[in-house]
Amino acid sequence: MSIKEYQQSLSKQLKNANQTAPSATVLGIALGEDRCLVHMHEVSEVIQTPKITPVSLTQPWFIGMTNVRGNLYGITDLGVFLGGSPTPFNSKSRILLVSTHYKMNSGFLVNSMLGIRNLSEFKQIESTKNAKDADVSRYYMDKEERQWRELSLHKIICNEKFLQIAR
Repeated sequence: MSIKEYQQSLSKQLKNANQTAPSATVLGIALGEDRCLVHMHEVSEVIQTPKITPVSLTQPWFIGMTNVRGNLYGITDLGVFLGGSPTPFNSKSRILLVSTHYKMNSGFLVNSMLGIRNLSEFKQIESTKNAKDADVSRYYMDKEERQWRELSLHKIICNEKFLQIAR
């Protein structure tokens, strides 16, 4: 299967997942100083950072592989993938496992969890940056005037850059 065919297959799966999952519930995560929102239907599980085995000759954002209950997952540092600094491994860092709807055993390392939220708590705003991020769906402001980026894990895992982990 080519990358293009795989991306089309994932797009169809996303449409099916969106039809069955409520889209107003989001998970707040921290990536460095940035606050981000990820729709709950895009995440199958959040786990503590397990032992990760590095893989040689891969991109700097690809951390390695880990075993989660007998299944191998490729783990990506989400902050580095999006152009930020490396995420430290500490007691607050977590791995977001991508929804099984996407049929891709992939996980993302994030700095910390900021809780489950409802989009009704936020006000949608225009981007404060000159260029819109390809992996960001929308920008929001909370009641404390903090900016949040809504990420699409689907867009990230369909990104050709993400699918090419080899250097």
